Amino acid sequence: MEKFYQIVALAGVIGYWLLVASVTIRVVFKRRAVSVSLAWLMIIYIIPFVGVLLYFLFGELNLGRKRAERAQSMFGPYGDWFTQLHECQAHQPNLLNLQLAQIHDLCTNRTAIPALCGNTLSLQDTPDKILRSIIEDIEQAQTNIRMEFYIWQSGGLIDSVNSALIQAAKRGVNIQILIDSAGSPKFFRSHWYNIMREAGIDIRQALEVNAFRVFFRRLDLRLHRKIITIDDEVAYTGSMNMVDPEFFKKDAGVGEWIDVMVRVTGPTVNVLAAIHAWDWEVETGERHFPTFPVCTIETNGALHPIQVVPSGPGMPENLIQQVLTLAIHQAKRSVRITTPYFVPSDNLMQVIKMTAQRGVTVELLLPKKNDSLLVNWASKSFFSELLEAGVHIYQFDAGLLHTKSVVIDQQYCLVGSVNLDMRSLWLNFELTLVVDDYEFTKELYWVQENYLNQSTPISKERWEKRNFAHRMLERLFYLFNPLL
Repeated sequence: MEKFYQIVALAGVIGYWLLVASVTIRVVFKRRAVSVSLAWLMIIYIIPFVGVLLYFLFGELNLGRKRAERAQSMFGPYGDWFTQLHECQAHQPNLLNLQLAQIHDLCTNRTAIPALCGNTLSLQDTPDKILRSIIEDIEQAQTNIRMEFYIWQSGGLIDSVNSALIQAAKRGVNIQILIDSAGSPKFFRSHWYNIMREAGIDIRQALEVNAFRVFFRRLDLRLHRKIITIDDEVAYTGSMNMVDPEFFKKDAGVGEWIDVMVRVTGPTVNVLAAIHAWDWEVETGERHFPTFPVCTIETNGALHPIQVVPSGPGMPENLIQQVLTLAIHQAKRSVRITTPYFVPSDNLMQVIKMTAQRGVTVELLLPKKNDSLLVNWASKSFFSELLEAGVHIYQFDAGLLHTKSVVIDQQYCLVGSVNLDMRSLWLNFELTLVVDDYEFTKELYWVQENYLNQSTPISKERWEKRNFAHRMLERLFYLFNPLL
């Protein structure tokens, strides 16, 4: 019997060694950043069995066979739809400034989505202003409403949004709502979900979470976009989930979430509706192209060009990080960044440092308190390098700064759902707008200035005095970079 147990133990050791060896080979041969591969190898070797399991669950970008096949078959039809936009009057590539022109060229070559002119933009920076504006537009809806969010949680003014949607459905408006399954479990268990469905609203769970699907699709792949389009004439996008901050995560100890949304009219609305249609088809298999935009613009009016930049599985890889890199590289005087989660890739980290080192003022605004312990400590592991390079780091004291924005030279900006972490840049379905509009950018810069006035700067001298335990926690959580 003792010999039998010895044989079983030896077989187990050999089996585990073969498993680790095969996973190691798989990690090494995947084409991605060397630091990500090394981090995964550390996790696999340091945490026996669990490390291998974590890699199978989270280590590779796996959309699932059915969704991946749909996405592949959709490239042609959606590419044709976007390509038609190149022929309309709102597409004025020769009138774009050099900075946006380069971003436009990148995006059109990779996605066929062009920058379009003839838009109007309104920056909304308080929850009350955002939600009341959305409610008012829903009440005016005549034909269709498309919405998608990561988190949808009832309470406060969200109940009024729900009620407005129900009334719209009753008067015949076609409503399609796509909500991430992992981000909104409370909503799908709430009475509002059932009432809205009974009213005729088509609500679908995106990337549904259950135990069976763990083996066929990466579990932490999420729909993180925030999009509303109404009658293909009005749109909203930005960083705010469909939540009322006065009623959301009040026990998390991070304060109220701080966000912005952008209200858009003009041809860019139809592009945002097409992104929603893409996501809807990937999830359901149903195709609902938006109306083609009325592309005429006033020849003497301001251009207000906007480049829509989507990313996610099934779309061109790494596009948003490329756009961010290109925008920061082009800065001549200043770059100001706000993000709640900061765990950059090596490439983005080097771009930020080099931009500061060539004399550009680079300011990074992060929340002092974060709802993610892992990200909170992993972010701090980058501070020493950034401060040494001359980057100015500020910690926002008045809540969880959730706004995702970049202002370049106070001339143009990027705003959307994208965090500066590996999850947003490499994994999730995300969306950002590149806006070349001086007045809008100035307004966003003033909002950032208000954040700055409520923040505490981190000096290089003070940061170097942090204790040994603090430094060890930074490095420990940095190892989990690929999971963040």
